Amino acid sequence: MTLLRRTTTALALALTTALVAPTAAGAAGPDATGTTSLASVLTADGNQFDRDWYDYDIVTEAVLAVIAADTDGNSPVRLLADGSTALTAFIPNDRAFQVLVKDLTGQWVRSEQDVFAAVAGLGLDTVEDVLLYHVVPGATITSRDAVRSNGAQLTTALGPTIGVKVLGRWLPLIVLRDQDPDDVDPVVNPFALDINRGNAQIAHGITFVLRPADL
Repeated sequence: MTLLRRTTTALALALTTALVAPTAAGAAGPDATGTTSLASVLTADGNQFDRDWYDYDIVTEAVLAVIAADTDGNSPVRLLADGSTALTAFIPNDRAFQVLVKDLTGQWVRSEQDVFAAVAGLGLDTVEDVLLYHVVPGATITSRDAVRSNGAQLTTALGPTIGVKVLGRWLPLIVLRDQDPDDVDPVVNPFALDINRGNAQIAHGITFVLRPADL
């Protein structure tokens, strides 16, 4: 695994941003008492590729592939299957990965399975790093928290931060700024908020893949 990968301990750290309470213990909030994991939610639809580009089959398969390859059991990605660990994930839909593959290869891949194969072809270390860049450890950040957090910097499980920009006052739109200044920043999908709400692990759908480096 790469040197950028964080150990399991890193996912227990509290965020040092305005989005969360000072300690990880308080970060989950009084309503986030459930222990249903994000992994179980993502696999609940049968865990298979389909023709719906706006669900989360590719990110689900990426998580499962990293876990399956982690023979020593040390990958922090495994904590997505541990519902007792508080975290927030920003999950790209399948179309977002299709766009990423087009950006990287110049080819518009037509099936989810082939998009996943192209992503996996980057190497599982790279896939793991990208996944960890979509995870904010130690806090359950609801959409209500997020819209109040314009200008915050979220520390990810990988290490590099994600910036938060909230556009609009009455119908706020949340933009996430990644480490690649040349790509289009993803937007939090207003129709895919608070996935797994009420549990310590929560997710929000996003429109593009967050990039942890300038590609």
